[in-house]
Amino acid sequence: MIAVTGVTGNLGRVVVDDLLTRIPATELVAVARDPRKAADLADRGVDVRAGDYDDPASLRAAFAGVDVLLLVSSPDVTPGVRPRQHGNAIDAARAAGVGRIVYTSAIGAEDGQGFLADHTTTEGLLRESGVPHTLLRNTFYSEALVNPGLRDAVAAGELLGADAGRPVNFATIRDLGLAASAALTGDGHAGVAYELRGPLWTLADLARVVGEVSGTPVAYRAVPSAELGGIGFVHDLIASGLFAEPSDDLEKLLGRPATSLRDAVTAALA
Repeated sequence: MIAVTGVTGNLGRVVVDDLLTRIPATELVAVARDPRKAADLADRGVDVRAGDYDDPASLRAAFAGVDVLLLVSSPDVTPGVRPRQHGNAIDAARAAGVGRIVYTSAIGAEDGQGFLADHTTTEGLLRESGVPHTLLRNTFYSEALVNPGLRDAVAAGELLGADAGRPVNFATIRDLGLAASAALTGDGHAGVAYELRGPLWTLADLARVVGEVSGTPVAYRAVPSAELGGIGFVHDLIASGLFAEPSDDLEKLLGRPATSLRDAVTAALA
């Protein structure tokens, strides 16, 4: 029996949809804070259970009879919240007798700084729990930069960025979800930390590919990150070199190359 938390989110839904091509629906548990939002999964034969990271009793009930659990990290980045919520889930999984936990950690979690430190703390909780586990150190989603908003860059003829020319190893939500599904169902993943990263590209590369795909030249123009609004902090992280290192772990789990920049841009502009 495989359980997935966060099934109403983008990543969790990709995982569940792929698992339904790998295992019978009767062997899948979908855990949601509000099961009504996952009613379509129940219609497909999936066991949908209520589970709230802030309600340990609900988690113990949701994880009952589960062999492998995908613990999707909480979206709440309020200081101190995620470690508490993840600790609740890990304790509940241990109490329920879960055999292995697969955790969606983050890039740099071996020694995370700032909000990434929540993942470092959670990885420590997993080690202390004694439950066999698999770490998926996910890079950031490509969709943060490669999305339908690129049409504005096409209209303006330029793409603004503050990346200092450093590359990114972002990956699509779909690729990261499919990798998680593979880690849940395959053998030999216990005790492994996967550095899940996509192919390297820069924002200048993104501008060039957007121009090629759209048929309208798009230039890259460097600006201070303060001019980029809410996405500026991502550009600061890029400029720091956080996303500059490659890894082939994502390709290994997918059994194919990760989605290319050109394919991601083509989908975003479609």
